[in-house]
Amino acid sequence: MQDLVVPAGPGAPRGFRVPAAELTEQFSRSSGPGGQGVNTADSRVQLSLDLGTTTALDDVQRKRVLHRLAARLAGTVLTIDAAEHRSQRQNRKAARQRMAALLREAVMPEVVRRPTRPTRGSKRRRLEAKRQRSEIKRNRQRLRPE
Repeated sequence: MQDLVVPAGPGAPRGFRVPAAELTEQFSRSSGPGGQGVNTADSRVQLSLDLGTTTALDDVQRKRVLHRLAARLAGTVLTIDAAEHRSQRQNRKAARQRMAALLREAVMPEVVRRPTRPTRGSKRRRLEAKRQRSEIKRNRQRLRPE
């Protein structure tokens, strides 16, 4: 098994590598298509990584990942299942790609939203549209005898 390479992105400018020794793969029978082979081939893959002890993440990244993925973790262990392909090799590849994408998303820093105010022009256009709409509705009313 090879190291898991997570590509560079915000929060990990050079990307990072998860050593193969820290990844755990388990295989089991998969449901779905496959004919007779479904009952005999262990094509389903469970890829696990203990985020609490991995050497691939620094302290800031570890804290961010543990916080962001808290709902998906069992303790500090992240597990990815892959069973969409008929072959074990393709499922292993799919699980690794999913784990890399998930880790890349989780290490990204939160984007701080800066509150903004509407511009004078946008306020003017909004009020003008309201006046026009009001005028249209007023013109639909029956004329009252005076």
